[in-house]
Amino acid sequence: MSEGRKAGLFLIFVTVFIDLLGFGIVLPLLPRYGEHFEAGGTTLGLLMASFSAMQFLFAPIWGRLSDRVGRRPILILGLVGSTFFYGLFGFATSLGNTGTFLGIGALTWLFITRIGAGIAGATIPTAQAYIADITGPKERGKGMALIGAAFGIGFTFGPLIGAAFVSAEAGATPSAAPGYVASVLSGIAALLSIFKLPESLQQKTTESLTRRHHWFDIASFRHALSKPRIGLILLTIFLTTFAFAQFESTLSLLTQELGFAARSNFFIFAYIGLILTLSQGILVRRLIPKLGEFRMGLIGIVLMVIGLLLIGVAGNSGSYPLLYAVLPISVIGFSATTPSLQSLLSLNTSDDEQGGILGVGQSISALARILGPLAGIILFKGTSNGLVAGSITAPYWAGAGIMVLGLLLMSGLKSGNSESNVSTQVET
Repeated sequence: MSEGRKAGLFLIFVTVFIDLLGFGIVLPLLPRYGEHFEAGGTTLGLLMASFSAMQFLFAPIWGRLSDRVGRRPILILGLVGSTFFYGLFGFATSLGNTGTFLGIGALTWLFITRIGAGIAGATIPTAQAYIADITGPKERGKGMALIGAAFGIGFTFGPLIGAAFVSAEAGATPSAAPGYVASVLSGIAALLSIFKLPESLQQKTTESLTRRHHWFDIASFRHALSKPRIGLILLTIFLTTFAFAQFESTLSLLTQELGFAARSNFFIFAYIGLILTLSQGILVRRLIPKLGEFRMGLIGIVLMVIGLLLIGVAGNSGSYPLLYAVLPISVIGFSATTPSLQSLLSLNTSDDEQGGILGVGQSISALARILGPLAGIILFKGTSNGLVAGSITAPYWAGAGIMVLGLLLMSGLKSGNSESNVSTQVET
């Protein structure tokens, strides 16, 4: 790989990392903010889901638009948007329970900021397309793992920074500082992309894409799903993300059952982020070129099955040392599976459809992140009408079962699989 391409990968990694650092600061604080502004359970759930819902809707739009106008303008636009909405988030939290701005209450402003941040943050497929532009087939999986590593590092240090703003007093007014800190960090990433990030899409390719692509509609999904291998990969991505989202959304509830203090929840999320960083940034990036995307994905899914089952065992035993010990298994499994599937999706897509298909993939992941937490919390707590009896281990048993189905789907990709020449098998 040339020095210019290495520099491009590094800059993409840095800009995505800084932006996700802001995400990692704000996300763990959202439940506390919602409680302070007297949001009920359903309202809080909707607030938590609004970010992913916007990513589901807008990821294909940004991906296809980047195929038209280039990757760099879309990445810059997303980072500027994140800067604005994180800053507005900080301002909204300073209004207090009864405060208003432009006649709108603080809780409504929180919804506006999360919706805006979700729209602005739906540019991950554009970053993936940027990587696809500057890497060859053999380097694709290694490059995609950089996105996961950036997320892992951001999610490691974000909660640690956020923990500094968690009051030890019950019911204390939440600080506006986390939102402002996240805004500053996204602003730094925006400036870096404006002044340092080169465009990855060649001009003649951009002109070709402009003639062929349309604005986002349902046809984008039908087009992707009409290709059997791509449809199989997308379904596997959905199941994998759905199972992991169940785990993520119920982990704080599980640790509460095990006696973790509120601040300890931040540290366990930072622990997970550290595992993601090390596994995707070092382990997976080195193993994918040797094992190939298909085998790496299979190994990851098997680890997720084992890890989720062991988390259920830890929940039944009531042992938080055991929980700390078994968490890396499922997290490493997810770290191995995600870039492998993303790379397979890219490798099975023609060059002129990278942004659009990767955008659909990101939307599928976002949909799983909307539905996964809902299913996980219902399984954990049960329903008020008694149709579902809650259990603190049910989300993890269910997640393991879902990943067994994912293993069967992944095995279906073996037919005709060859990472070395998969780019020649792309359907056009």
